[in-house]
Amino acid sequence: MTSPSPPTALTAWLDGIGILGPGLSNWTAARPVLSGIVPYRPGPVAAPPLASLPPNERRRIGLQVRIALVVAQEAIAHACLDAKQVAAVFSSSSADGDNCHAICQVLASEDRHLSPTRFHNSVHNAAAGYWGIASGAMTPATVLCAYDGSFGAGLLEALAQVGAANSGALLVCYEAPNPEPLHAKRPLPAAFGTALTLMPRRSPQSLALLRVTLLEAPGDRLTHPDLEALRCQIPSARSLPLLRALARGNPHRVILEYLEPLGLAVEILPCS
Repeated sequence: MTSPSPPTALTAWLDGIGILGPGLSNWTAARPVLSGIVPYRPGPVAAPPLASLPPNERRRIGLQVRIALVVAQEAIAHACLDAKQVAAVFSSSSADGDNCHAICQVLASEDRHLSPTRFHNSVHNAAAGYWGIASGAMTPATVLCAYDGSFGAGLLEALAQVGAANSGALLVCYEAPNPEPLHAKRPLPAAFGTALTLMPRRSPQSLALLRVTLLEAPGDRLTHPDLEALRCQIPSARSLPLLRALARGNPHRVILEYLEPLGLAVEILPCS
């Protein structure tokens, strides 16, 4: 009897990182926190202005789209890339809750005329559309939703695209809190977003080689209770064990929670 074949690994070079969440304003600020050099102090999430969007578009977007675009721009800038060079994978566990709530309020009122802006912001690919406007990118954009497994699904999709197309992919994962009564059914305590620029070949900007395999195993936990709470409660924050390992800069293997009972084993081989 032959032994089963080992699982196929998806690989890519990581060239850029973006992050925005409570007490984590960008990768430069988050790296010493996640590595344990600087204490973690939770704080409000403030998305900086998006000068890359025309003023009319800036006024139309909500917090969720702003989070997505801010981390995407950081990851692209970190990798010293032009956004027009890479495909994009956007992954979120839900649509814009504030926008959906506003639509439901209108539909429940006597005046049931919906704003066209509200309608086009309600679709799940809204962030990808605004990314195309902000960056000028005309490369393919994939938009996913896998509920609590959205970060893992996005990572698998982006890595598969890198391997199949032999070209770069930008992974963007993001969430924002829902208003009541949606919050009671789907509580997301804070806004959070992360982005990874993944490439098929090593470059001077490469931070690490990632090898990812699917397996049945529980995800790694974080020792800091506040960061662990983010990981448990916000799907895009399931990236935190990976980001912590990258911040420490040592060869490491982490297991990211995916869709029970599955996890993603990520082998990290830093470039320096």
